[in-house]
Order: sequence, then C-alpha cells, then structure tokens
Amino acid sequence: MKSRQILVPLAAVAIFLILWEALVLVMGWPNYKMASPSDLIPAYEKYWSLFLVMGWQTLWRTIVGLVLAVIFGVALGMVMGFSRTMRDALYPLLVGFNAVPKATVVPIVALMFVGWHDFNTVLIAFIISFFPIAVSVSIGLSTLEPEYRDILRSLGASQSQVFWKIALPKTLPEFFGALKVAVTLAFIGTNLMEIVSPHGRGLGALFDSGKTNSDYPLMFAVLIALAFLGIVLYYVVVALEKIFAGWADRTV
Repeated sequence: MKSRQILVPLAAVAIFLILWEALVLVMGWPNYKMASPSDLIPAYEKYWSLFLVMGWQTLWRTIVGLVLAVIFGVALGMVMGFSRTMRDALYPLLVGFNAVPKATVVPIVALMFVGWHDFNTVLIAFIISFFPIAVSVSIGLSTLEPEYRDILRSLGASQSQVFWKIALPKTLPEFFGALKVAVTLAFIGTNLMEIVSPHGRGLGALFDSGKTNSDYPLMFAVLIALAFLGIVLYYVVVALEKIFAGWADRTV
C-alpha cells in the first residue's frame, strides 16, 4: 500500500476533528449539548473496558450477519441472474421489503425473539445488508454479454465452465461494490437492535446508557467507535477486492 493511501485518509480525519473542535469552541456549546473531540478522551479512559467488551460484541454480530448476507445474497442473486422468471417474480418482493423503514422492523423482531439477543441482532444485520448484495450479483449475471457465452459454448465449454471463466469474474466488481455498502448497513442494523432490544448488549446498549444518563461525551465516543469499526471492516473488504478483483481497477 502506498504511503499516500494512508496519509490522505489520516489527514482528512485530522481535519475533520479539528473543524469539529473549532465549531464547538466557537459556538460555545457545553458538553451536555454537543461534545467535542477533546471531551471524548476522558470517556474512553473511564469506560475503556466497556468499549473493548461491547465493541467486540457489536463487531462479531455484525460480521456474522454480513457473512450470512453474502451467502444468501449471492445464492439468490445467482438464481435471479440466471432466470428471468425468478428475477421478475422476486424483484418486486425485494424492492418492497427494502422500502420498509428498518427502524420499524427492529422493534417487531425484538418482540418476536425476546431474550434471543444474539440471534435477533444478527438477523437485523443480515436483513439490512442482504438487499444490495443480491441485486448486484443479479445485475452482474443478467448483463453478461451473450457473445462471450456463445464463444465458449461453441468451443465445448460446459455451463459451469462458462460461469467460472466469464460470469464470475464479470460479477466480482459489482459484488465488492455492493459489499462495501453492505458493511455500513450491517453496522446500522446491529446498532439499532442493540439500542431497541430490552436485553441489548454491545456499543448500541452503551450508547443508550449514555443517553439515559445524559452523558453526551460517552454517546459521541460510542459513535466514533462505531465509525472506527466500520472503517476497519470497509478496508478489509477493499483488501479482499484488490486480491480477487484488482484487475478491474482502472484508476489512473
């Protein structure tokens, strides 16, 4: 990785924190109204053990939900990509379900599976991040140029060989693009369930505790921790993309 790829994002984060600190200072907001970056350091020092434990709980549930979304999203996307009938039948259902605000689904799932906090948290992360993966795989396969398929079939290639040689590489860029979006969506789902669930654990529960106690520095510290975990997982996906689909990068 080039040094520029590390320094530029770090510089952007530093500028953001400086502007945030300056805004709070200029506006004269107290920390019970708007916490500044300097207010977050004492919060991390005071609750560092909770951040480690609850951060891990949020992270593993998000990863499990995301992995399930990848497995089922790719499978459903392949079904829709190879079958126009299934695509016409399933697309309206997927679009309609995705249009439902997930904030309204979270309380329903929480009540349906009371006491099953790990399960319902993973389920919401899966539900929210499933849609873009399925759609991207479907589009990638359904837009496969028929000329490539016909050439391979004329050379005696089987259907599976056409998939591995043409369809799969064609779909990978769209898949990883959707996976980058799904990563952030999965964190949103996990955090929503952790806040709403009466038995919530994780960073969402820590945020809710800060809200109950009007501890604004703690609440903003949780938001920054969530952002950090999301960025880490995002760059894991970027690294995988470079390994499996780096050939598709046309950046000059």
